[in-house]
Amino acid sequence: MAEIGSTGKVLRSITVVVIGVLALACVIFSSEQGLKLNFSSNNGTTGHVDSNYFPEVVSLLSQQGRLGYQHVWPEMKFGWRIVVGAIIGFFGAAFGSVGGVGGGGIFVPMLTLIIGFDAKSSTAISKCMIMGAAAATVYYNLKLRHPTLDLPIIDYDLALLFQPMLVLGISIGVAFNVIFADWMVTVLLIILFIVTSSKAFFKGVETWKKETIIKKEAARRFASNGPGSEEVEYKPLPGGPSTGAQVESKDSKVSIIENVYWKELGILVAVWIIILSLQIAKNYSTTCSAAYWILNLLQIPVACGVSAYEAVSLYKGRRVIASKGEAGTNWKVHQLVLYCSCGILAGIVGGLLGLGGGFILGPLFLELGIPPQVSSATATFAMMFSASMSVVEYYLLNRFPVPYALYFMAVATIAALVGQHVVRKIITILGRASLIIFILAFTIFVSAISLGGVGIVNMIEKIEEKACMGFENLCTYGV
Repeated sequence: MAEIGSTGKVLRSITVVVIGVLALACVIFSSEQGLKLNFSSNNGTTGHVDSNYFPEVVSLLSQQGRLGYQHVWPEMKFGWRIVVGAIIGFFGAAFGSVGGVGGGGIFVPMLTLIIGFDAKSSTAISKCMIMGAAAATVYYNLKLRHPTLDLPIIDYDLALLFQPMLVLGISIGVAFNVIFADWMVTVLLIILFIVTSSKAFFKGVETWKKETIIKKEAARRFASNGPGSEEVEYKPLPGGPSTGAQVESKDSKVSIIENVYWKELGILVAVWIIILSLQIAKNYSTTCSAAYWILNLLQIPVACGVSAYEAVSLYKGRRVIASKGEAGTNWKVHQLVLYCSCGILAGIVGGLLGLGGGFILGPLFLELGIPPQVSSATATFAMMFSASMSVVEYYLLNRFPVPYALYFMAVATIAALVGQHVVRKIITILGRASLIIFILAFTIFVSAISLGGVGIVNMIEKIEEKACMGFENLCTYGV
């Protein structure tokens, strides 16, 4: 219960701070631009303030780009930009796949600053890279078992609770990506990433200390048993189930057929297909027409129905989050509602910023007491569905050039396989599963610095150019 209360407080704090900062930013920016308009309308003289000042401020924030959004797609040719971009994308995908966050916070700045794409095209290609890395990671994890329990490393019940809400949030986030101004996204991004990276880092420190205690106890037992005894291997997983009834997994790898929960996977795939079909049908309807909004609203009962089914089953004890051990059998209504809300929030952030929902789900799973390996694998599993959904939507909106997308997706796929293999070996040798948590925190923090920095620079340039920084109109947006 203490963990649940802590998670709830963090979510409420983030919400309050985000709303407050956005409101403050609106006031400051509106005032500055309104004064500039009055100054220019008076031919550079001061002293007269138009009585229509406040309506002008509101009009400024609500005005739309008159010429529509202009995409920038550089020609694809071999050169230093492609090489450097591939190297950065490789390491971003490797770290992102291990941490379960995708790496979009590294991909977007790389595509914008080095390759030369506009911000929204970078977001779309970033989703392609995340999808490639997530698919490769899921394929790698399908054969793996839970480190301390006789279960798959992917927690399918946990995915069934979060993934439908994540996919629903993605649809909302993609629309927000069209509507929201860049400066709003930048403010939200910096706050959210600093908070989540800090939480992940402190969780990593806590897990590191637990691992140190376990390793000391193992060394003490080894010394007491004498030099002729066998060396104690790393088996416990700090941060996971703390019950005494842990069952060691028989094999670290089994066949995919035996290791997959096909019923749960079938439900998740069905949700993905239904919502994707609604998205495709929506894109062939007239924007903002009655059919358009009906197709949008039909996604809500599909996603909420599946998550509600899983939530009710968890509440009544028919299903359990097995990776939490006995702690995963006792759920409260407000806890389940909170977690489903976090799933929607993760999807909105993913669709809005071109990132993986793992930036929210990863730290949240750790706070729930899910082991690091299981947290990373399950977050990536859910993220594969949401990322592929975004890719299809962006493709239908003609938001990225296909050759570039295929190239960087291939880079991310290879990097994810390499990253998973290397880090798994390092964890086995060092006995430190907390490395996954530190990689998660590092990736989120680097993403906050890179994406936040790019956003601030772009915002300053637009202010100096007196460019439109208001909302786009979803109904008239053109590519």
